[in-house]
Order: sequence, then structure tokens, then C-alpha cells
Amino acid sequence: MAHCTKCGAELPDTAQFCQKCGQPQGAPQPGTGFRPAAPPYQPTASGLSENAAATLSYVLGWLTGIIFYLIDSRPYVRFHAAQSIVTFGGLHIIRIVLAMVFGLGWAFAPFGGYGGYGVGHFAGFGLGLMLLGLIGLVSFVLWIVCMIKAYQGERFMVPIAGDIAANLAGH
Repeated sequence: MAHCTKCGAELPDTAQFCQKCGQPQGAPQPGTGFRPAAPPYQPTASGLSENAAATLSYVLGWLTGIIFYLIDSRPYVRFHAAQSIVTFGGLHIIRIVLAMVFGLGWAFAPFGGYGGYGVGHFAGFGLGLMLLGLIGLVSFVLWIVCMIKAYQGERFMVPIAGDIAANLAGH
């Protein structure tokens, strides 16, 4: 007596479909009454597929990029982890510098501003907030795009940062 390759139900030797679950059955193998099902999916040693690990390397920006760069040696994951480090680490540094230039420059500037009116400092502060907001928006959109592309299995390269990441990852 043969068995279903999906659910294991007993089948007649000539059955082409399982009567219980409907799974198509191959031609019966002579001399064997039982054909075991294909082995179940075996995850990698880390327990994550490449796509999932590459996606997770972007979740907390450069921080998870560093973690996955150090613990995962698969080339696809290392590339995305390196790209996360370069892209979001670089954007983080740019935001810090802009905040220092516009924030601290306004706070420690001499009173009276440009020409004694005090307006120039507030205009510079507003420009700084606008630039920080724009960089934050670009970072958010880039973060979403990178995670989606990594999960889909695409090797999406951020301009400039992607080339640096490829060199860092050894590609």
C-alpha cells in the first residue's frame, strides 16, 4: 500500500491523487510501499533566511547593520548590512553636524543678530530645521525601500553608499 507524499494517508498503489488532501501523486515506485514526504524546510544555522537577515540589518539603521555585519558571513546579508552601516551611519553623522551648525550656532551667537535686528539667527535656525526635516524624510523613505528590496531578494544599491558597501563587504 502506498502513502500520500503530503499527508501520509494510505493510498491504493495506482492512485494519482490523494483521496484525503488532493495532493497529486507521482508514479508509484516499484518495490516500495511507502514514499516519505520531502524533508521539511531546514533553516540555516542562524535560523533566518538570507532575505530575512538582510531585511533585519536595516531595522534599527546602522546599529543592526553592525550586528549583522559581524555575525552573518553570507555575502548577500553582509552587503546589505554594510550598506545599512554606510547609508544610515552617514545620514546620522550629517544630521548631527547640521544640528550642531544650525542649533548651537544659533544658541551661542552674539545677541542682536545680523545688523542688530535679531532676525538672521531665527532664519538660520528655521533653515536648519527644514534641512533636518528633509534629511529625516529622505532617510525614512530610503529605510523602507531598502528593507523591501532586501526582503524581495534584490541587491538594491543606494547611490554612492552602495559602492562603498560593496567594497566593505568584499564584493
